[in-house]
Amino acid sequence: MTTTSPAAWSPDRPWRGIMVATALPLRDDLSVDYDAYADHVRWLIDSGCDGVVPNGSLGEYQTLTDEERARVVRTAVAAAGDGARVMPGIAAYGSAASRRWAEQAAEEGCGSVLLLPPNAYRADEQAVRAHYAEAARAGLPVVAYNNPHDTKVDLTPALLAGLHGEGAIVAVKEFSGDVRRAYEIAELAPELDLLIGADDVLVELALAGAVGWVAGYPNAFPATCAALYRAAVARDVETALPLYASLHSLLRWDSKTEFVQAIKASMDLAGRPGGPTRPPRLPLPSPMAAEVRAATEKAVAAGHH
Repeated sequence: MTTTSPAAWSPDRPWRGIMVATALPLRDDLSVDYDAYADHVRWLIDSGCDGVVPNGSLGEYQTLTDEERARVVRTAVAAAGDGARVMPGIAAYGSAASRRWAEQAAEEGCGSVLLLPPNAYRADEQAVRAHYAEAARAGLPVVAYNNPHDTKVDLTPALLAGLHGEGAIVAVKEFSGDVRRAYEIAELAPELDLLIGADDVLVELALAGAVGWVAGYPNAFPATCAALYRAAVARDVETALPLYASLHSLLRWDSKTEFVQAIKASMDLAGRPGGPTRPPRLPLPSPMAAEVRAATEKAVAAGHH
């Protein structure tokens, strides 16, 4: 008798598994290449990833017009072939705007949404709770995104447990980098799904019970990253650790300020359409670009794909 891994994607829990926070291919004139994006989404899923997260930070959502942002979601759903495999980012300065993006995701047939806490200012707990409650009213499962480094709002284990108990969230993308939190979250909210939020703590959080990965570097190496994830959540360390060590010089870029430029550079070097980034993000400084190039070329030479 075979059983489904709790860390596997399923239509009833579509935020689990490997959900790739997709980079958005841009042309030289900085317009969105929707055809290239559709091809990229199909390639990721065909390569073993479970779904995609459009309009996250890696997708440069902050620089998109409302029309572009809505079209990105529609493009992702059509390319994925199943809206349940699409988890749009719905972050916005206002809670009403986040709810509208959640409603658009529901209209397009998406399976879940990903939401940062309020980040226009350092929100207190009451504001955070109201923010997530407002987005949840759209009717889709909400995955919280804890990124205290950039938002300056920390979704602590106790706060996450409260949000889950109120029915506002089903899971958390944990990007704090503190893997110790996995155990406290499990103690305080055992039914709240923990998703790996930073590529460079993938194995540590998988061993601590994570059931999903909102991932960055599969944009360049999806098949290898899929193999790494599945070995890690199966606690097959003999397979996972060599892969992890081989890729870690790249994976750690996911936690750096220049992660968008780095991942797009790796995509270009791996033969995928990444392209430039929109301002205020600028091209990588030469020393960083050389470091990313060397690590990417080493990964390609090692057969990662």
